[in-house]
Amino acid sequence: MAAKLLDGKIIAAKINEQLKLDVQALKSKKGMVPHLAVIEVGKDEASAVYVKSQANAAMKLGIEYKLHTLDASSTQKSLEDFINKLNQDKNVTGIMLQLPLPKAINSKEAQLKITPEKDVEAVNPQNLGRVFVGGYKVAPCTAMAAMELIQSTGVDLAGREVVVVGRSAIVGKPIAMLLLEKNATVTVCHTGTAKREKLAEHIKKAEVLVVAIGKPGVIKGNWVRKGAVVIDVGTTLVNNEIVGDVEFDKAARRAAFITPVPGGLGPLTVAVLMRNVTMLFKSQVQL
Repeated sequence: MAAKLLDGKIIAAKINEQLKLDVQALKSKKGMVPHLAVIEVGKDEASAVYVKSQANAAMKLGIEYKLHTLDASSTQKSLEDFINKLNQDKNVTGIMLQLPLPKAINSKEAQLKITPEKDVEAVNPQNLGRVFVGGYKVAPCTAMAAMELIQSTGVDLAGREVVVVGRSAIVGKPIAMLLLEKNATVTVCHTGTAKREKLAEHIKKAEVLVVAIGKPGVIKGNWVRKGAVVIDVGTTLVNNEIVGDVEFDKAARRAAFITPVPGGLGPLTVAVLMRNVTMLFKSQVQL
């Protein structure tokens, strides 16, 4: 029996429906709407699709959106100075730094310059720390989108064997923390796991599997436990086709639920981004 597809567009539509009402109410009550400022340094074809989807989503919701494109030759200092300028701009609600950045720029250091109050992606250690200890207002968008999809299945996470493959600071680690918050039993696999050839062993135990490593097809379909929930965060362009980290066809024959790539997390991640900027706005105007 084929797995049920977890369509991010359906959940995104529900979030956007509520957000549109929220933004209209904010405009009526405060005479203002949230303003998302996105910074890109140079042009990148891979991120252009994401940027376009952000702009379209913001327009439909009534959120102000501005893309600031800096020259590809920009220095670390000039980028950080520009971030600081947006930090001080009272009209700007949230700031997002579009990746990838040119190799000459340290992206982690640049992201640290975004003030926590305007950190729409929750990449500042202060916001990430709140995800780890609880009581967060915003969490990393992809991690939250993955949680939305998992919870949409109706699976009770308490005590479930969950395996997260990938330990990045804005995807793998936050997802693990959000799952722990739901009382799941979480195992995080990474390059060390693969080196010891233990990856398949852990994945075969997973009742819920979340993969976020950006290596197409590295997770074999026959590793997937029967009846598992599979969340594939990976998106890689291969021969003009976007593919995920999991061997989709084989995995779909074993899983109960699986995300398609593309169409799984992408639309939902944008909706969570817009929800984050709206939540930051409410906090800033004390609503």
